[in-house]
Amino acid sequence: MTVIYHEIDRLLRYGIKKKLISEWDLAYARNQLLDVLELDEYQGVEKHPDIPESPVEILENILDWASRNGRLVENTVTFRDLLDTKLMGCLTERPSGVVHQFEKTYKETGPEAATAEFYQFSKGVHYIRTDRIAKNEDWLTSTDYGDMEITINLSKPEKDPKAIAAAKKVKASGYPECLLCKENVGYAGRANHPARRNLRLIPVTLEAQKWYLQYSPYVYYNEHAIVLYGEHEPMKISRGTFDRLLEFVMKFPHYFIGSNADLPIVGGSILSHDHFQGGKHDLPMAKAEMERSVSLSTYSHVRAGIVKWPMSVLRLQGENREDLAELADGILHFWKGYSDEDANIRSFTGDEPHNTITPIARRNGTLFELDLVFRNNRTTEEHPMGLFHPHAEVHHIKKENIGLIEVMGLAVLPGRLQEELQLLGECFLSDDPISCIEKDDRIRKHATWAEGLLEKYTEFTEVNVASRLRDEVGLVFSDILSHAGVFKRDPSGQAAFDRFTVALNTYLTEK
Repeated sequence: MTVIYHEIDRLLRYGIKKKLISEWDLAYARNQLLDVLELDEYQGVEKHPDIPESPVEILENILDWASRNGRLVENTVTFRDLLDTKLMGCLTERPSGVVHQFEKTYKETGPEAATAEFYQFSKGVHYIRTDRIAKNEDWLTSTDYGDMEITINLSKPEKDPKAIAAAKKVKASGYPECLLCKENVGYAGRANHPARRNLRLIPVTLEAQKWYLQYSPYVYYNEHAIVLYGEHEPMKISRGTFDRLLEFVMKFPHYFIGSNADLPIVGGSILSHDHFQGGKHDLPMAKAEMERSVSLSTYSHVRAGIVKWPMSVLRLQGENREDLAELADGILHFWKGYSDEDANIRSFTGDEPHNTITPIARRNGTLFELDLVFRNNRTTEEHPMGLFHPHAEVHHIKKENIGLIEVMGLAVLPGRLQEELQLLGECFLSDDPISCIEKDDRIRKHATWAEGLLEKYTEFTEVNVASRLRDEVGLVFSDILSHAGVFKRDPSGQAAFDRFTVALNTYLTEK
């Protein structure tokens, strides 16, 4: 029993070191931890040990003890996560205190200091699981559009069979309605819903509506924020969306913020709850330049241009955010009804709409900047998953939706690729690479791609095989974004983009 008391003391000292609690909170927090672990006594620790920067080691030791002593339903990731979140909840300030501190720092030091402090707090209470994020594989690939950011996502734990079985036994619940509802704050969790005892939200008023700022537990970049609407309402791109995005970057000028599209296939993974994503990071699309100007005569005070990017992006710049929102709303309305058969663009099939926009806002010096990415979710017999969606020939790398973050040039690729690239590398070094690949069920899907690589490169060696495979994965991602582009990057596609902007200008003039 001495070991568990030792680890409880370490966790308390960690909380003090990270300023999650003070010396005045020690007895209170200790009693909460004892209650969670079903302990009715405590043995003091004579010598306080060194305290790590992360609570992971301490929590793992406590969870191992809990498993041995009947405090875990099952010793699986799902149930360990439920318990370690409950433990960290004992060290997490009440929501009102967190909000008060954020507002105080925002007022006294500014928005950048306020978000940095809140980000460190979210790491400190282990809501942002930095230990798992560190498992991701990340690299840059140089392309015609700049350096693409590539991530093999290894951070989110897979559901284990026992957790799946347990989840089936859990009574269906509509509370919280989804993972993005504000009611998740402090929620204990269950087998089919993650624990959120250490989650805190910061209220942000946008266009007289209450929205909330939090961070993703599995961040893909610095201060990867989620901004969610206080009510459980579905995603909808509208004039209000543009107004809110631009107001947000007025209040947090060091952040970008954007919204997933509001239609299936081209939308995000959660369409049932209106939300944005942003953060303190310049994603590749933000660095891309406008390659040619677009004349919008009724908005001569707004600079507009087509961005050099594999997807179809119209960038708006201006000093007056209301002008940008008004113009973006006009563009949205025109695009929703726009068709061009020569470019395979149809706005409707019967009553089913296909056209929408993925919008992204940021500040560029004194200017407000709004990127409008044109999306279309039409399917065809040849492309049943989506005409402007990753095509079948790239599904060996990725076949999931292209959401906001990927639109901007950060690929979030499936964890299976870590093993598959390793196996491919081994086959490329063998005497008969294609035969080696085709014999292995895990990588047979890459055979056609591999044949192309063998034609492209004269040789693969132990020194270059891994880097070449990574670079080629990045180039495939660039192709994937091209598939999602409604106006292709070839001459006919760019001519179609020009037809659209000319027609748009006429529409805005006559409106």
